[in-house]
Amino acid sequence: MLPMDPISVLVAVVVILFLVNVFRNQKNSSNSPPGPMPLPLIGNMNKINTLKPHNSFIELSKQYGSVFSVYLGTHRLVILCGYDTVKDALLNHAEDLAGRPITPIGSKTSADHGILFSNGESWKVMRRFTLSTLRDLGMGRKGLEVKVMEECECLIQRFRSYGGKPFNNPTIINTAVANIIMCILLDHRYDYDNPTILKLISLVNDNARILESHMVRLYNSYPSLIGWLPGSHKRLIENVKKLQNFVREIITRKEKEADINNQRNFIDAFLAKQQEGKPESALYYHNENLFKLVSNLFSAGMETTSTTLRWGLLLMMKYPEIQKKVQNEIEDVIGSAQPQVEHRKELPYTDAVIHEIQRFGDILPVNLPHATTRDITFRGYFLPKGTTVIPLLHSALRDEAYFEKPYEFYPEHFLDLYGKFKRNEAFIPFSLGKRSCAGENLAKIEIFLFFTTLLQNFTFKAPPGAKLDLTPGLGFTNPPLPHEICAIPRK
Repeated sequence: MLPMDPISVLVAVVVILFLVNVFRNQKNSSNSPPGPMPLPLIGNMNKINTLKPHNSFIELSKQYGSVFSVYLGTHRLVILCGYDTVKDALLNHAEDLAGRPITPIGSKTSADHGILFSNGESWKVMRRFTLSTLRDLGMGRKGLEVKVMEECECLIQRFRSYGGKPFNNPTIINTAVANIIMCILLDHRYDYDNPTILKLISLVNDNARILESHMVRLYNSYPSLIGWLPGSHKRLIENVKKLQNFVREIITRKEKEADINNQRNFIDAFLAKQQEGKPESALYYHNENLFKLVSNLFSAGMETTSTTLRWGLLLMMKYPEIQKKVQNEIEDVIGSAQPQVEHRKELPYTDAVIHEIQRFGDILPVNLPHATTRDITFRGYFLPKGTTVIPLLHSALRDEAYFEKPYEFYPEHFLDLYGKFKRNEAFIPFSLGKRSCAGENLAKIEIFLFFTTLLQNFTFKAPPGAKLDLTPGLGFTNPPLPHEICAIPRK
């Protein structure tokens, strides 16, 4: 028998384990969703653009249908494509698909706490608390609207300070949106040049870029082999630790001054729950859940909303005729008064443009992964408990059955023949079902007020000679590529 070096032995063991895993999946379910045959070690990574996986999933759906399987390393995913399939899964099987997959990177960064990646009763309690507390703090009411309007004024002044000259806008818009989240979480806002908020924004943005990286995917498939190597997976874990350390410091200070009879913000409300003395207080309202919950809300709330606004300004520069129509409508309806949420119903064209920005921007194309909470049969296919399911939001927002020009920026998707706003059921940027975005109402308020206020006060143009590229950048979210803007004051 020929001797084998350690590397060869290791590779052989990994291949055998992979094949055992594949055959076990096939044995457990003779009626699994179809898909390409996986290769040892890499699975179907040879068929998937791991930097833009949603594009590969769309192509694979043309061959295998709206429900199919792929392997990323040893990890099997079931992909759902098209609005009808996504809706069927998330609404008609809402409880069955309310889980999150347990992954090595998730265990390191979440540990089943918070709201984004947790499971079971803890997740249910944290989601109920989040929704009720946001509602109590004024989400969808005048109190929160006033805070957003005040931040709009600060943002206008910062834009004016550039005097119409070119500047980069991501950090400025990130900070404006982050301040709304901070007001809700701890009743505090930061100046746009404050190093603390800039550091937090940098951590969140970095994680959004590297969450879909090769090393993170490899770590999830082979944690024992990849865990000791340097790479973006380690940077992700370190970034999460830094963000949570900041949250821990804030909460330690808040605990000393907490007044359960005067709950001014989200953290106050959570600390009050801790002191109720009920059985669930110790079970769920502990500090680890609080640290993760606050980190989740800050990260998710800041990244997606600010990215949407950046797409909005870029698209207005790209299509100046659309920008002009929005400005004319705002001028006719609102004049020089500050935009308010109640104006939305009187601004059908502006509302349609905002919806189309969200649809075209396709901010979260892959969606956060779901997992089956029990063995289920979906559309004739057997999905055992714990199966990772990806309801592809990109496929709904680009569904040709619901959008006339799915790959173009076309506000008429949301207008009827008389120029009135019309809803489109396939417009689901916040997802559907029990795992839909908890901050959807807040995001809608922010996007409407920031966008209309900016368009009321400025005309946005590209710097002389600049070419505007609508190709999305890389990352878990779909950001615009780096570019400069010119904000020309209108008054």
